[in-house]
Order: sequence, then structure tokens, then C-alpha cells
Amino acid sequence: MDKKYLGMPVIVLCLLVSFLVLCNPFVMVGPGERGIKINLGHVQPESYGEGLHTIFPFIQKFRTMDVKTQIKQFTTSVYTKDIQQARITYVINYNVQPESVNKLFQEVGLDFESKIINPVVEGTIKDIIGKWNAQDLIANREKATGEILIKLQTQLKDNYINVTDFQMTGINYSDVFERAIESKVTAEQEALKAKNKTVQVQEEARQKVIAAEAEARSMAIRAQALSQNKSLVQYEAVQKWDGKMPQYMLGGSVPFINVSPTK
Repeated sequence: MDKKYLGMPVIVLCLLVSFLVLCNPFVMVGPGERGIKINLGHVQPESYGEGLHTIFPFIQKFRTMDVKTQIKQFTTSVYTKDIQQARITYVINYNVQPESVNKLFQEVGLDFESKIINPVVEGTIKDIIGKWNAQDLIANREKATGEILIKLQTQLKDNYINVTDFQMTGINYSDVFERAIESKVTAEQEALKAKNKTVQVQEEARQKVIAAEAEARSMAIRAQALSQNKSLVQYEAVQKWDGKMPQYMLGGSVPFINVSPTK
């Protein structure tokens, strides 16, 4: 009898261990996760933080959801305002709102990325890109990116998703359109170069006209002054004289101006 009673605790302990192993009433929520408890098919109105939690086997279920920042890269095809097809490569950073994981699970489920995020992102990109002409989009990439980010943050916030960043890492058009853009840019550069050259030639011509007009006015003023003052004629001659007296074949030299004192 004593041996029988002594064996009972061992049996109970074994049954308890077996129950714990098979039923597993303990659940663990890891770092960067939140837990969702489901009681008889009903999602409980709270989320569970990191650590160990208990559930009632066969009555309650437990799910975990990652709330860390996710970085996803995708590529999509869209059309610009001028009906040019563009392949947009983009990166989006987002995370699930930790306090709302139970609502997201209840309304959408664990597959929220394909059901909510991807459709909203695709639609937003098409909407914003469709407002820009192809060539203008390249020059205004940052502005278009900012518009997309703001719209995504507004729309996905109501779906329990926080969008922290969005970047367009690539905008690719067809080879034909790319060559057309290059040709247009080259033509514009050549036209600007020719325009600058024309402006330069016009400015040089204008400067020559100004210089000629100034020289003509100077000559007119000097001619008028010389005609009115004969002594000024001699002064001009002295200004141009190199200091040598004119030589004649008969010998001697004769002053070419009157150097006698003026009476």
C-alpha cells in the first residue's frame, strides 16, 4: 500500500508534464512583436507586449505580429501625364501600429501587406506620377516623392500602418523615349550655345559702333578746334614731331613750323 501511494505523486506529475507539453498553455511574445489573444473565436480588445503569457488550451488561441520597421523594395509600371510608360523602382519603410495589432488582425488578418499596403502604394504612385510629364518628372523627382509619402501616410494611418519613409530609387523609360530626351537636351544646349554666340557678336558690334561714334565725335571736335585756332595746328604738329629736322638734298634743314616767339 505504501508503495502504491508513493507512486501516485509521480503519476500525477507525469500527467501534469504531459498536459503542459501537449496543451502548451504558455506563449511567448518576442522582441519587436505584439500578441493577439483569440477567445472562442473572438479577438480580445487588447494587444500583449513582449514576454511570457498564458492561455486556456482548446479555448484560447494566440497569434503574434511583427511591429518592427519593415523595408520593402518594389517595381511597378505606370503612365505619365503625356502617356509615357515608366518603370518606377521604390523603397517603402513602414511598421504596424503596436497598439492596434488586434484591430488589424481582426479586420484584415496577417496578410495585410498584400491586401492593404501594396494596393494603396500602387494606386498612390499611379495617381501622383500621372500628374507629371515624363521629362518634368525626372527634374522634379523629390517633389513627386514627397507628395507620394504624404498621401501614403494619410491613407495607411487609418489602416493601422505607419509609413516612415518612401523613396523612388529609379525611373526608367523606354529606350526610344530615352534617346528622344537626349536628342532634345542636346538640341537645347546647341541652341543656347548659338544664342549666346549671337549675343556676344551683337555686343561686340555694339561696342564697335560706340567706339566709332566716339572717335567720330572726337575728330569733329578736334577739326572744329583746329579750324578756329591756327596756333593749335602747330601744337598738334609738335605733339606728333619726332624731334628730327627735315633734311633736303641741297643741305641744311628748315623748321617745318614757325618757332619764332609770338608777338
